[in-house]
Amino acid sequence: MARRQWPTELGDRARYLFDSTLARSTGALLGWLSACCLAVVVPVSALLVWTDPKAPRSLSGRLTDVWRTSAETLRLGGVTGAPLRMLLSALLGLIALLCVSTLVGVITTGLGDRLTELRRGRSTVLEREHAVVLGWSDQVFTVVGELIAARVGRGRGVVAVLADRDTAEMESRLRASLGVRGRTRLVCRTGSPTDPQALALVAPASAGSVLVLPTEDADADLQVVRVLLALRAVPAGQEPPPVVAAVRDPRYLSAARLAAGPRGTVLESDLTTARLLVQASRRPGLPAALRDLLDFDGAEFHVLDVPDLAGLSFKEAALRFEACCVVGLLRADGRPLLAPPADTVLAPTDRLVVVAHDDTDLPSTDCREHVDPTVFAAPGPRHVRPSRTLLLGWNRRTPLVVDTLRRTVEPGSVLDVVVGPDDAPSEEEPVHPARLDVVFHVADPLHAEALRGLDLFGYDSIVVSGPDADAGPERPDDRALLTLLMLRSLEDEEGRALPVVAELRDHRSRPLAPLGPAADVVVRGELTGLLMAQISHNPALAPVFEEVFAARGGGLALRPAGDYVLPGREATFATVVAAALERGECVIGHRAHGPDTARRDDGFRLSPRKTDRRVWSAEDEILVLIPASGGPVTVVGGLDGVPGMRRAHEGGDSPTGVPLA
Repeated sequence: MARRQWPTELGDRARYLFDSTLARSTGALLGWLSACCLAVVVPVSALLVWTDPKAPRSLSGRLTDVWRTSAETLRLGGVTGAPLRMLLSALLGLIALLCVSTLVGVITTGLGDRLTELRRGRSTVLEREHAVVLGWSDQVFTVVGELIAARVGRGRGVVAVLADRDTAEMESRLRASLGVRGRTRLVCRTGSPTDPQALALVAPASAGSVLVLPTEDADADLQVVRVLLALRAVPAGQEPPPVVAAVRDPRYLSAARLAAGPRGTVLESDLTTARLLVQASRRPGLPAALRDLLDFDGAEFHVLDVPDLAGLSFKEAALRFEACCVVGLLRADGRPLLAPPADTVLAPTDRLVVVAHDDTDLPSTDCREHVDPTVFAAPGPRHVRPSRTLLLGWNRRTPLVVDTLRRTVEPGSVLDVVVGPDDAPSEEEPVHPARLDVVFHVADPLHAEALRGLDLFGYDSIVVSGPDADAGPERPDDRALLTLLMLRSLEDEEGRALPVVAELRDHRSRPLAPLGPAADVVVRGELTGLLMAQISHNPALAPVFEEVFAARGGGLALRPAGDYVLPGREATFATVVAAALERGECVIGHRAHGPDTARRDDGFRLSPRKTDRRVWSAEDEILVLIPASGGPVTVVGGLDGVPGMRRAHEGGDSPTGVPLA
């Protein structure tokens, strides 16, 4: 046994001796390195000499050749003769080798430090009319992706990102998630956006737009206000850049608006998410339509100057463009008038608000000849009734969801809230107690028995809310995904679909969500990021988005095609547009239902050509813009008119945010 262990012990002792020697000093490391070099160079040199047919015959001659070969290999000179001369030659060679190695090390270290400094992004961005994104959050991927998409095909563009993160990490994550298309260049810089010196690295004073993102920290809104104040420290004589920012807590909205200045726009991300959740629970499929409408990949809002159409009615102007959908007017003072009465006359200074694709030519063409009034559906009353809603989970946005339902549902509606024992909120006095009866149930939505105890298939909608990022050790979307998995299992057991809408934080969780045929997903902050990108790209659309997303009875709606044309009849898209205009509504697009559109986010087609013909079924849906009951919004301060910017006295019986019509 002792003999079998001896080799292992010898190896351990040699390894320990080697480690101990190396730990002593740099000289010990050099000694080991010299010994290893000699252990390889001298034997190989001797082998070369002894195998050379022309080598000297005497032993002293061969040893001299071994010394010369080894010295030349190690750059030690190779002088022969007296031992003292050979020693001095070796010493001189070692000194020269040490000097050269030191010089190489100094150069390498300097270059390495310089490259590291460059990778950290400390050079100033020398660009003009570029887009600047300040801060890092989950919205950065949506915002940067849309800014890049907006610049595709429009020549060279630059998107600069400044955050208190490593530059290489930011670039790798953004490029891995988004990539950079066309000639758009992505530039990342490291620094605190609240530091004016760090802000100078991305040159915000010469930027075309600046976007300030809220983080997930507890003081995120305070950080946004500090960034907005830092942006005001631009060089004297220069106009501050147009800024688009977002805050989570409405208590900081006024301060953020003051810090942003007259050219700033501030949105409320949590309120917008809550509004979209309620809207998605009432109008299945609408989140997918909003994503298509607000991103830059398909059709989006545009403003057209059409002085040659002055004197025409809005109905006539809406049927003058084949490849776009006219949805409203923008007055000379910036006041939007969306879905106006059909007989509204256009003034020479009016501009048309349209939904169209970027690469579409928009000549004026009379499309009235493609309208077939014989297939118009007779208008009928729309019946509304009290609703039953189930809310699973609780987070900081859930009170906004509850408050939105309390303000907008029909009297007699019921909201059942299922929360865990540690998540039960403290109930407050409802704003409109006669409209909504809120009942709290303490149970774990992850338990199948708790869900089976509820009448799941008796609810008009089920809203799944994920916890906040700091609510537990698990990832924020984990509980929401597990709840969706339990609901999907119950759907399979019953063979029936549940009307579910889930709130997720990470866009990468969307493809993981086990959604049923009647389920939908709202990614937290995604709509806010899309709105920020749209407003930064075209500030003139800010009042338009205020009118579209204000909760005063107007906004976007998905309605059956049978409300406009007779089911089973063939008709052009112009016929649908004309039928909607008769009801005071503007069509934006449609969603076909068929064997290839089993999911709610399939089949949307925005701004098709008015000459397109198809057989309309009762299951098809029409995306329309309906007028607000309170009339057009009054624009204050240029870019005030956006979600979360309307003052309390400007009308409406519900908070600002996503429309609920």
